[in-house]
Amino acid sequence: QVQLVESGGGLVQAGGSLTLSCAASGRTFSPYAMAWFRQAPGKEREFVGGITWSGGRTYYADSVKGRFTISRDNTKNTVYLQIDSLKPEDTAVYYCAYKSWSGSDYYTYAYDYWGQGTQVTVSS
Repeated sequence: QVQLVESGGGLVQAGGSLTLSCAASGRTFSPYAMAWFRQAPGKEREFVGGITWSGGRTYYADSVKGRFTISRDNTKNTVYLQIDSLKPEDTAVYYCAYKSWSGSDYYTYAYDYWGQGTQVTVSS
């Protein structure tokens, strides 16, 4: 089992920045990749970006490229999501997710474990 705990969400003004963290624990923690998704009210959960755990290769949804940055700290089993130039449309619950295999990065079914989410609210 793997446990994922997100933190760092909150209320931020448009144009500001925020860094979310996802701390992982569990005896079997050995992901192929970790990813971030978000879900706005009334919308489906959408892929934001991911990072391969061993190589640190990052990849992002086109809609967030240039503003979102994912990084990891292997020693702490923690993945981060930095969001710059926040927009009101970034308001959502942000989830981190664990994937044990490659492929299907954009699809929720590909992920084995999920955190409980952290709320990000951007005011205009």
